[in-house]
Amino acid sequence: MGDDGLGLGPGGDEELDRLEGELRAAADVLDPLPAVLSAIAVEAYALHDLDARIAELTFDSLTDALPVRGATDVPRMLTFQAGELTVDVEVGAEGLYGQVLPPQPAGVEVLTGPHAGAALTADTMGRFSSAAPPAGPFALRLRTGGEVIVTEWLRA
Repeated sequence: MGDDGLGLGPGGDEELDRLEGELRAAADVLDPLPAVLSAIAVEAYALHDLDARIAELTFDSLTDALPVRGATDVPRMLTFQAGELTVDVEVGAEGLYGQVLPPQPAGVEVLTGPHAGAALTADTMGRFSSAAPPAGPFALRLRTGGEVIVTEWLRA
């Protein structure tokens, strides 16, 4: 009746808990979690908006556009959709440019992982820009009125 199937006999749960504790302690000493990895995990979770709507990628010039012969270093064009809201974005060597449609002022944050992203402001025409293009994976977080919208993550 007290057999746990592992041959530990009665009181096997306490024995398993003790063994698990010893293994965790050994792992902490022999293979500790790097502090930077722990910080990245905590900061990535902090970027999570529970009330945010996800803006779906509906157009990506890398996959949806026809290539132009002879064109080099062409900016990447992206379109995100969340309900009635559309966000058009151009990412190139010169920076990041975008517009919120229908035109409206908005706070725009460029999320680039665990580090605080660039804080931008969309003007009354919905336009926003950053002189520095995102490096690596990025997403946009828009705050329009009382609504928070986050785009899908993409690699620049």
